Amino acid sequence: MERLHEMLFSSVLSGLVCSAVGAEMSGVLNDVWDYTESYLQALWQNRLYVYTTAAVLIGVWFTVNMLFKKKKMVHPVNPPASKSVKKQEPAPETKKVIHVSGVKIFYGSQTGTAKGFAKELAEDVIAQGIQCEVIDMKDFDPEDRLAEECTSKIICVFLVATYTDGLPTESAEWFCKWLEEASTDFRYGKTYLKGMRYAVFGLGNSVYVGHYNTVSKSIDKWLWMLSAARIMTRGEGDCNVVKSRHGSVQADFQAWKGKFLNRLQALVKGEKKACSGNCKKASCKNKKKHKEEAEDNHSLAEKNNSEEELIESSSDAESSSEEEKSHGSVIDMEDLGNVMNHMKKVKQRMEADEEDSQRVKRNGESKSECEERREMITPALRDSLTKQGYKLIGSHSGVKLCRWTKSMLRGRGGCYKHTFYGIESHRCMETTPSLACANKCVFCWRHHTNPVGTEWRWKMDPAEKIIEEAMENHRNMIRQFRGVPGVRPERFEEGLTVKHCALSLVGEPIMYPEINSFLKLLHQQNISSFLVTNAQFPEEIRNLVPVTQLYVSVDASTKDSLKKIDRPLFKDFWQRFLDSLRALGEKQQRTVYRLTLVKAWNVDELKAYADLIALGQPDFIEVKGVTYCGESSASSLTMANVPWHEEVIYFVQQLANLLPDYEIACEHEHSNCLLLANHKFKVDGEWWTWIDYERFQELIQQYEESGGTKNFSAMDYMAKTPSWAIFGAGERGFDPTDTRFQRKNKTKDISGC
Repeated sequence: MERLHEMLFSSVLSGLVCSAVGAEMSGVLNDVWDYTESYLQALWQNRLYVYTTAAVLIGVWFTVNMLFKKKKMVHPVNPPASKSVKKQEPAPETKKVIHVSGVKIFYGSQTGTAKGFAKELAEDVIAQGIQCEVIDMKDFDPEDRLAEECTSKIICVFLVATYTDGLPTESAEWFCKWLEEASTDFRYGKTYLKGMRYAVFGLGNSVYVGHYNTVSKSIDKWLWMLSAARIMTRGEGDCNVVKSRHGSVQADFQAWKGKFLNRLQALVKGEKKACSGNCKKASCKNKKKHKEEAEDNHSLAEKNNSEEELIESSSDAESSSEEEKSHGSVIDMEDLGNVMNHMKKVKQRMEADEEDSQRVKRNGESKSECEERREMITPALRDSLTKQGYKLIGSHSGVKLCRWTKSMLRGRGGCYKHTFYGIESHRCMETTPSLACANKCVFCWRHHTNPVGTEWRWKMDPAEKIIEEAMENHRNMIRQFRGVPGVRPERFEEGLTVKHCALSLVGEPIMYPEINSFLKLLHQQNISSFLVTNAQFPEEIRNLVPVTQLYVSVDASTKDSLKKIDRPLFKDFWQRFLDSLRALGEKQQRTVYRLTLVKAWNVDELKAYADLIALGQPDFIEVKGVTYCGESSASSLTMANVPWHEEVIYFVQQLANLLPDYEIACEHEHSNCLLLANHKFKVDGEWWTWIDYERFQELIQQYEESGGTKNFSAMDYMAKTPSWAIFGAGERGFDPTDTRFQRKNKTKDISGC
């Protein structure tokens, strides 16, 4: 009972104590809540200051961390050096980093010019101590091997020529075809050639409007589309000396080569592309390096200032510096002004060229303007033609001794003109007042060493100077035969006096603006004129003064075959061809069609030839088998394209059957040539195809004295053809007064022919 009382007392006492403590704790909690509430209210009312302070602290912390990281990257803390580390210190010095392992030069050439440039560039690269390999594109399979250049640290150089109609040469045809297809084939991908470094130099002729250097432009574009990186902008060489930036394609290449070698040296040293000075906001990111490079290259930049003009943009709408970084870039607004200025300058230049062209056509340029024009014969061309035996006159003319002149001096027979028209071959001067031509015929016996053009845009020499120097050079070449065994003394003396002039040496004589003055001067010196034209200048034919005999070369009878054989420069070549034949038909003096038969090319077009003959109605038609002039990279002709004489006879007989007004008159077997003549030259059953040269001189003199009112026709100065020259005679066109010489060793020309 007592124990129970104690327990009740204890529980009551503890209850009282807990009540007292609870009351006290409740008061404390209320005080804490009141304080916290007032504090939170203060923070909320001043929250803007709190946020700002937090942002500043975070920014300071981030900045400090970034500074410490950058300092560690610039000045890394090196650990204490140990013996093993010290032994490995020389290793970085002995391990040399190779930036360029070599150079591969790919060339696609038709005439051998690009091949020569490739060998020349290779010699200069090797001279710098860099390995170099020259590769003909026809011997290289790009499908299997081109991708290897992406990791080989090789610099690839492409020297490519543009051929007919803007197409690649035969040797580069497969390479270009594959590269074009690969650039658009999704299976290869846009990064197929990533890592490959290259440079391109193109060879072309700006007279081919619309096709100038198209192959080099295309190769440059296709490589870029496959992510290859160009080490410098594309170079272009122009065979047209008028438009060439440095005067010739050789000079253009020399300028580009110098820039390439400088760039190659920089790449070998591991230097990146030098700053162009076109940094945005006129601020260069690496001023110190830019300053050093500018000082090192200051003198070189002055020297090559003019050479900068050669290097154009890598493609028509690309910027080389930006393209190497990104293929999807567009023109920056800050660069738009520069682009527009460049386009404006190009347009002004084109307008100036067009105005210049029109001024030349009008022949109204002043003397000072004429003197500023470039010479047709460049130093390189002069050397080439001189080696071939040409005696060059002034800046655009030449003379050369014909093989038949040498032959007739020895009494070994004359040329076919002697058989057909009575020319004395040993008294004939072969010359031209214009080495330039508007065609690039596949059978050109000059192998396309002469310049080409569609109009006269060079310096012009007076006709008096050309004739005077041509005759002097001709006489000097004749004098070299004095005392040569076999030369007939009487013919040697006769040969010193020029009686005939064959304007058929090379080029297009009718392009010479003073051709009429040239012809008049010949006639004043009692020299007959035989002018050959390629039927591309109809107006010039119409404006031509009387010529002893005017030729038109009819190398094909259809548009396609003419384009294939003559490879004319004019886009409207076929219309010009037809107009030239019509213009020839308007002439009253002797006119001739000259057909050159190329076996498997133009011998199956008889009906078309007959139609062309009806168009121009020439007095005579010469049909000659093509002459094979040896292997040439400029032509694909071989001996298989040369018809036999009997094949030429068969062709002429078939053609004569389609021409009721013509008949085979003469034959010259040695030249593989026959003559079809109009029936009006067959008098009383006898042919009168020869020329009375004295009578012609009388008629032309009367014509000049009358101011052109007293005209004359081909019938007024014809002469009887000797029996040995008639088709079917036993002599087969060989003059019996001479002695035919048969060579014992045909590989050696001992006749001088």
